[in-house]
Amino acid sequence: MVVGVTVSFVFAAERRQLILEMVRANGAVSLRELARVVQTSEVTVRRDVRALEAEGLLDRRHGGAVLPGGFTRESGFPQKSHLATAEKTAIADLAASLVEEGEAIVVGAGTTTQELARRLARVPGLTVVTNSLLVAQALAHANRVEVVMTGGTLRGSNYALVGSGAEQSLQGLRVSKAFLSGSGLTAERGLSTSNMLSASVDRALVQAAAEVVVLADHTKLGTDTMFQTVPTDVITRLVTDDPPGHDDRAVTELQALADQGVQISVAGASGGGGTGGDPVPARPPRRDVPLPGPRRNQVHGTAPQLRTATVLGEQSPAGERERERAARVADLRRR
Repeated sequence: MVVGVTVSFVFAAERRQLILEMVRANGAVSLRELARVVQTSEVTVRRDVRALEAEGLLDRRHGGAVLPGGFTRESGFPQKSHLATAEKTAIADLAASLVEEGEAIVVGAGTTTQELARRLARVPGLTVVTNSLLVAQALAHANRVEVVMTGGTLRGSNYALVGSGAEQSLQGLRVSKAFLSGSGLTAERGLSTSNMLSASVDRALVQAAAEVVVLADHTKLGTDTMFQTVPTDVITRLVTDDPPGHDDRAVTELQALADQGVQISVAGASGGGGTGGDPVPARPPRRDVPLPGPRRNQVHGTAPQLRTATVLGEQSPAGERERERAARVADLRRR
């Protein structure tokens, strides 16, 4: 769980000190979680984060704050499992609709891929190759789903098998799709992570697959971490959630990814804020989208388009900035 201290009321200086301590303890914390801990609004927390960033004490990221320095430190599994949980659930629901009966796929390590694995347990005849103990555990009692584990050395922070043993066990493997997550995603560098061993295994997983599907919530869009795992031109599809109304940079990043040929499937959390209720199931993305990879199948001279599934929990735009942002998203979806 996210490390923090709940208080009933704090002045600005005390509140900012608490925010700083939470970010230092966890590496990355969402605005929603910060607001919950210091018991104030996300608008106030966003103002505090801007002030702390101006002092060089932390960096702002989409929907949260991270340690300063440009390249974020990787949080441990207990911290990451409590971040953007509603968004990860919606992403996993949508990603599971991309998997057909009888397919052979690889699934990498991560909290979002663990959510995906829980849904894959209902797909008959599936073969899942993974280096994640958590993914394997989620599928352990699934009927008619075969789980193949890589070898390797256990990395305790994310319960994943890494190292030369894991990479060698993937040699000669060929599957239809690879489902991966990471610490950050940009149009310039693609998917990245903070750990060299994890990055190396993820690259081996990618080499085994005909299509590469990245699962990343909006807080990872525009975040760049130390080790590149999947270059942008290798990513077939991104499954993400609908960015909040104030997050113009996430929309810009999505457009940049689409311009480079990445197919974008967008899901949203229930109620737009993930505050309660079961997420409405997303309709699967259009099956007429060419796969694998628009860069290998795109018709010469046509611009790549932003492909979206149904956006869940969409709210009415409020204010001029929100109307402009909604118009930009709508324009992307019409292309």
